Amino acid sequence: MLREGLIAVVGATGAVGREALAILAERGVPASRVRALASERSHGLRVRYGETQVGVATLGERSFEGVGTAIFAADAETARRFVPAALRAGAFVVDNSSAFRADPGVPLVVPEINGPLVTPDVRLVANPNCSTTILLLALEPLRRAFGIEAIDVATYQAVSGAGLAGIDALIRETRDALAVLEREGSEIGWTLPGAGGAGGVFAEPCAFNVFSHDSAVDGATGVNGEERKMIDETRRIWNDPAIRVTPTCVRIPALRAHTQAVTATLGAPASEGGVLDALAGGRGLEIVDDRGANAFPTPRKASRRDEVLVGRVRPDPGEPPGPGGTHRRWCLLVSGDQLRKGAALNALQIAGLAGVHAMA
Repeated sequence: MLREGLIAVVGATGAVGREALAILAERGVPASRVRALASERSHGLRVRYGETQVGVATLGERSFEGVGTAIFAADAETARRFVPAALRAGAFVVDNSSAFRADPGVPLVVPEINGPLVTPDVRLVANPNCSTTILLLALEPLRRAFGIEAIDVATYQAVSGAGLAGIDALIRETRDALAVLEREGSEIGWTLPGAGGAGGVFAEPCAFNVFSHDSAVDGATGVNGEERKMIDETRRIWNDPAIRVTPTCVRIPALRAHTQAVTATLGAPASEGGVLDALAGGRGLEIVDDRGANAFPTPRKASRRDEVLVGRVRPDPGEPPGPGGTHRRWCLLVSGDQLRKGAALNALQIAGLAGVHAMA
């Protein structure tokens, strides 16, 4: 049954909200069917919607009258406050924040992996963390074919994961750094002045730098918030509380699309041909793996793409080969647009499972 009513995008002026609007426009949803919502300070703004624009209204308790589907692209505090209002109004809700991801009564969904959890009686679905979505989409074909016992992953995350403010920070700091270099030269050993810190988006300089992910670090374990999300959400989505997930998350000076260096320990040995065949059959993936040309996934290649790119497929060089040249540990390089498949697109695909015709 198709879902009737308006499609509300909460947080429509943010990076994920704007991406959701762009996707809806691409899918041919008329602007008249979209309600863009944001905080009071954004009231009256107009945001791009394909070749036109839509006006932004202030989010409130009565914002969901006539809404059939609500896509929340705001923070967890906003979600906790206003998701109940959307549910009371009868809307189907997909929330991109962390507010409901650990709630056992709320499905945590990547459609290509556990889409059947979105049943007709489900009214609220949580969208996973973007890094988790990209990682699991890339590994799902291997899990289905061989099983996966452990994941070691290092992420290289774009600044847009911190929203429009992160994008602005990278652009501003890069311009400032280039101006200094032009004025004072770039002789060997010269160090750019610091940026970030108090009042900034990131505590560390953003331009020409790589730094540990900006989420809070647990003083007892040393695990930061982004890494904890990847661990907990992987276990939940795959329904595998025993799987070992060892992440290290960092920021890099890329505008959009996260990249991950992954080593997966399979449940059964596999040949290179078997691994490549499994990945080639994976939903939502594209293999970019040309050793001769040294051409593999990059953030630039993945930006504004629906597909997650997978390449540099190779056995762990530290593991001796098994019978027939098979291996249990396989290395991959993965890039995916975290604003798109990592957030807005995944949310709208969930809406499609619930009957939003344009996204089905």
